[in-house]
Amino acid sequence: MAEKTELVSELKKWCRGEGLSEAHGLLVIVPEDVEIAHIEETLGTIKCLGRVRVRGRIFNMELNSPMVLCECKNVLTAESVPPEVHLPEGGEAWSLVIIDRAPAADENFHTKLKLLIQAEGNTMEDIKALLPGAQKPTSSADSVIQAFGDLLEKTNRPSSEGEYHRLRIFSGTQPVPAEEEQFDHWLEQAWLMVEDSEYTVKEKKHCVMESLKGPALEIANAVRTSDPDANPTKYLEALESAFGTAGDDLYFAFRLMQQQTGEKLSDFLR
Repeated sequence: MAEKTELVSELKKWCRGEGLSEAHGLLVIVPEDVEIAHIEETLGTIKCLGRVRVRGRIFNMELNSPMVLCECKNVLTAESVPPEVHLPEGGEAWSLVIIDRAPAADENFHTKLKLLIQAEGNTMEDIKALLPGAQKPTSSADSVIQAFGDLLEKTNRPSSEGEYHRLRIFSGTQPVPAEEEQFDHWLEQAWLMVEDSEYTVKEKKHCVMESLKGPALEIANAVRTSDPDANPTKYLEALESAFGTAGDDLYFAFRLMQQQTGEKLSDFLR
């Protein structure tokens, strides 16, 4: 029990350092010779985790095994996540550790409900207005639960989605500042947000733009100026061309470009 408590504490610190939501953070104890691709592929077969990406890897001297930090698409709960994974090919099972976010047993139900309603930007009057006049609930508690259920159904997406798809800052500056993300990982998370989230196109573009600064923001602004209707995919493709492994020469060529005398601005931007 003490060992699990220490691992949970380690997971909390690791999630905080990586800017990762605790609800999506998973700590996995694996053998030393396991490749990252194999870890992602194996964990991806567990439906309750959703899509899994490795965010970090360190060696634990006390366990004499590597610890891997993973980011899962789904919200993780103690009821759904198994304590360990047994591989089809046999061998040592992988231990799984999550941060159990279950509420305390003595926490007042009405207090929690009130806080949740406030978090949704509503009041008790809004809840009462949703009560159908033809159906009389059996009790006041039933009426509140029924109305709040109707309110949640009107929500376009879970609140946790905003946590999961929030991108860290990327500027394209070299060397990469400590508070920023490496481009390869930033791009992977951005594609995940664009392809898998339920955001509108406008919201996806906003998510990308708010995570950029410096040279990266200049490139995104150039895309927006040349094509105001460009979708988020165009932004990511332009950034990948500039900052990807094969795009260094293109990026420096972009930085050195200047508008020629007599050249139209629209032609220069193209």
